[in-house]
Amino acid sequence: METEASTSATTGAKVLVIDDSNTIRRSAEIFLRQGGHDVVLAEDGFDALSKVNDHAPQIIFCDILMPRLDGYQTCAIIKRNPRFAHVPVIMLSSKDGLFDKARGRMVGSEEYLTKPFTKEQLLRAVEQFSGQAA
Repeated sequence: METEASTSATTGAKVLVIDDSNTIRRSAEIFLRQGGHDVVLAEDGFDALSKVNDHAPQIIFCDILMPRLDGYQTCAIIKRNPRFAHVPVIMLSSKDGLFDKARGRMVGSEEYLTKPFTKEQLLRAVEQFSGQAA
């Protein structure tokens, strides 16, 4: 599986997907790889923090409701690090509430996608926020 990504990594963006749902992670991975992007997966906030440091993604998709460290906390920690403060974070949630969107903005996220998302929504977000053509 990793060999596929290495051929497209030169043209696409490096994308980190953080979600405790294996189904969501795999769907996002498939959609993003089809768009030519290099994908790194994390299953929770703690896992994500080490992967942000190791892989330096150009854009991050982050679920809100996760065990241990939720998406708001994860985003806030990433944004407080001067090395990664510029990296766009797109919050993912099954809730489409105004409060959730506002709270996401407060911790520094650039956008908010409601699950289930489409391939087009993911690729459009990558194109818009990472400066990479999808």
